[in-house]
Amino acid sequence: MTPTEPASDSALTIRHLVKEYRRGAPVLKDVSLTFASSGVTAIIGPSGTGKSTLIRCINRLVEPTAGEIWFEGENLAALPPARLRRVRRRIGMVFQEYNLVERLSVIENILTGRLGYVAFWRVWLRRFPAEDIARAFALLDAVGLGSDFATRRADQLSGGQRQRVGIARALMQQPRLLLADEPTSSLDPRTSVEIMDLLRALAERERIPIVINIHNVELARRCASRIIGMAQGSIVFDGAPEALDDDRLATIYGGEGWLQ
Repeated sequence: MTPTEPASDSALTIRHLVKEYRRGAPVLKDVSLTFASSGVTAIIGPSGTGKSTLIRCINRLVEPTAGEIWFEGENLAALPPARLRRVRRRIGMVFQEYNLVERLSVIENILTGRLGYVAFWRVWLRRFPAEDIARAFALLDAVGLGSDFATRRADQLSGGQRQRVGIARALMQQPRLLLADEPTSSLDPRTSVEIMDLLRALAERERIPIVINIHNVELARRCASRIIGMAQGSIVFDGAPEALDDDRLATIYGGEGWLQ
């Protein structure tokens, strides 16, 4: 282990992370966090405080300005593009906008989670290995859709169904870390609860850490084992859901007015 590498019992370690879109105006201010090898962590805070930026810096969809992001023995912030692509295969991502290929079927969308592992000619001809196809159908069941949805086009699905397909696609990567960027923001309340309960169950079953950026405080309390509160680009709370009282929420959201 190098002098700067974190201990092996942490799945993800962020050190002194800074992100500036404009010089002198940091969106993330010296953020340092460590994540265990399993469990659901919810990141909450007001809009514009850096939640999505933090999530997207982890897999470098957004480039950090400074700091370290250690994942499985490698500092992602310092990796060259080719190596970064290989490491990203182990980091699943669930997007707010679903990011499905509209003209493809559900099962084909799920199988795109293997793009980093399967030869290009197989993808082009849609000739995935039999074990990948079997896993894709198993994941359809795991996310509560079932094989009846396999041949439906993505553009025929509801929002909740599309998000379930997005989760199955991310799990198709067999990730060691799953990131979710506001996965319930465009869903109705009932479907939002179902999606968050699904993510919690998958974290337990797959034994991986899931980091979720979410606006709904009650959903975070319900489904996460750890909550991180952000305000103005900094971490102002880090603890268990039961410790998130009104005083701490007022600190996160900038006063008591949000409680009204």
